[in-house]
Amino acid sequence: MIQLDNLDTQAIDNFRGYVVKKDLVGIVKGGANVPAFVLEYLLANSCSTDDEEKIKEGLENVRTILRDHYVNPEESSLIQSKIREKGRYKIIDKISVELDATKDTYWATLVNSNIKNANISSDLVKYHEKILLGGIWAIIDVEYDPLITIGSKVFPFVVSKITPIQLSSFDNSSIVDKRKNFETADWKKLLLRSAGYEPESEGMDERMQDLLLCRLIPLVEKNFNIVELGPRSSGKSYIYKEITPYAILISGGQGTVAQLFVNNASGRVGAVGLWDAICFDESTDKLFKDKDAIPLMKDYMESGSFSRAKNGEISGSASIILNGNINQPVETVLQTSHLFSPLSDEVNEDTAFLDRINLFLPGWEIVKFSPSNFTKHYGFSTDFFSELLKSQRKITFTDALDQYFALGNHLKQRDAKSVRRIVSGFVKLLHPHGEYTKEDIRKYLTIAMEMRRRVKEQLKRIGGMEFWDTNFSYIDKETQEEVFVGLPEEKGSSLIEANPLAPGTCYTATNDGETNAVVKIEVVAIAGNGKLNITGTSNQAVKENIKNTYNYLKANEKSILNERHSLSNFDINLQVSTILGSNVTDGIGAAVYVAIISALYKKNLKGGLAVLGNISIGGAIERANNFADRVSNLSENGAKIILVPMLNMSEFGTLPQTIFTKTDVPFYTDAQTLLQKVILDI
Repeated sequence: MIQLDNLDTQAIDNFRGYVVKKDLVGIVKGGANVPAFVLEYLLANSCSTDDEEKIKEGLENVRTILRDHYVNPEESSLIQSKIREKGRYKIIDKISVELDATKDTYWATLVNSNIKNANISSDLVKYHEKILLGGIWAIIDVEYDPLITIGSKVFPFVVSKITPIQLSSFDNSSIVDKRKNFETADWKKLLLRSAGYEPESEGMDERMQDLLLCRLIPLVEKNFNIVELGPRSSGKSYIYKEITPYAILISGGQGTVAQLFVNNASGRVGAVGLWDAICFDESTDKLFKDKDAIPLMKDYMESGSFSRAKNGEISGSASIILNGNINQPVETVLQTSHLFSPLSDEVNEDTAFLDRINLFLPGWEIVKFSPSNFTKHYGFSTDFFSELLKSQRKITFTDALDQYFALGNHLKQRDAKSVRRIVSGFVKLLHPHGEYTKEDIRKYLTIAMEMRRRVKEQLKRIGGMEFWDTNFSYIDKETQEEVFVGLPEEKGSSLIEANPLAPGTCYTATNDGETNAVVKIEVVAIAGNGKLNITGTSNQAVKENIKNTYNYLKANEKSILNERHSLSNFDINLQVSTILGSNVTDGIGAAVYVAIISALYKKNLKGGLAVLGNISIGGAIERANNFADRVSNLSENGAKIILVPMLNMSEFGTLPQTIFTKTDVPFYTDAQTLLQKVILDI
């Protein structure tokens, strides 16, 4: 037995009868094919104590109950015989019921006992309605009466009592009240233990815990769409297979229209109307059996409904989870493609489908689980936990962030909706009592923006101009500070890419004497009428830098550009992204100049390139303020070449000598020299 901690005691005190020591399941189960939540129900009722002797007694009691009453399918004939010989017998089995309207009667099916058409009263059905919705596991009293006949057929089995193993009712108010007795950190730990994880084991840092909680959001948010790609053995499907009876796993290529949406012949609604979550396992293989499932899925993922000519509009609340393996390092994938590329060919370039993903979970960050990562402490029994999660689907906290923060104006409607729903999911999980702090919301908002931005960054890589603006930020209503949220994998081991930079991409740094920022300039030039569109910054001084550089280029384009690349033939879309720091200041004109020209000519820039300095409207190269700090900041974050104005030459000696072992710092005197040093073969 491991040493119990304070959280174990607190869990038992507050939820006696609904918590279970998670390692006991494996101890009892042995080779028996007993569902985990059946065992946890019995264990929660017998072993919700920290007294080792009572736990041993409880374990023996559970073993006795299983030996005498649990029905293994291969024992169905023996069980039927026992019911007949004894006249009444108690069993543990899964029971489902259907109404036979032709005979105005209900028939029960006992799955493992292989008993069909068992008699059951209307009162029992009304009291346990879930038996009409796919069935429940229960302790069932079955009687035998050979005198019950319909015509010449005998229907001797009678269900006389049902004690559900899956809760027949759930009072969410008890969760609200009890949650107040826990600190947020402890409640989070209890949730993770309830899912089977040990948050204090090796590798389970705070980042890992937050990623694991993301897997639960589809279970508390209706119609929530998530993609997770990661290595094998990281538990991608575990939650949806083992933790809740309200989710279903569908193997790759097996999704049919009838199974997922509606059977045209019978009119029966498919999985989207029956389950809380549908997990497509191995989504790197073929997803759907029918081609017309894809447009239906797109409609459903967008609105939670779909239309079929015969059946009209049909709604469902199931969340969609796409899981798959990624077999290459993320850095390798990003060098040549995008992070949706491992998905099935049916969808990995379909931007309309992919844009409906609310959350892209970086499964490559999640550890491969070892036995030490699974908890031996107390957590909610699986059935209680699944009901807790399901109960949260009835409420929403999508407006929780509005008290403290505003979303940046570059988030489109789908982005804002996704971010709000991710924040809502975290609040439901960690604050079901509705009490949270500003810093709680800030943390969830940061995670939410990362998870949705990952979707948009990949869509941008696929090539859709409509997805160009990926510069996600939020504004603190109290301080009016705008905070930008980036992606870990876009940085690689360094913030600044070491590979040749894509056309239109250039790095720079700003420093106003108080705050540093590493800045990424991205430009896309498309056929148009000479418009300049600036996104990602609200700083007027920065916008003036950009406009001055653009106007200089426009006024001198005959000597700088050829006729085919005249600015009058293009619309310039320019995005300023803060990849380190939070306050971009002016002095970025030279990097803007380089980015615009490389975008027009579709030429790559040198790998690891950054440019300091500004270009006045008359073309003069301006000195970079706070020179040493800017150069150091860029070098520390991966810059291999930093072009700097000749006017800064006198400050060269202020640079730390360590910079020169990893970064080249050449000077330039004018705009033409600058181009010759950064861009190839114009």
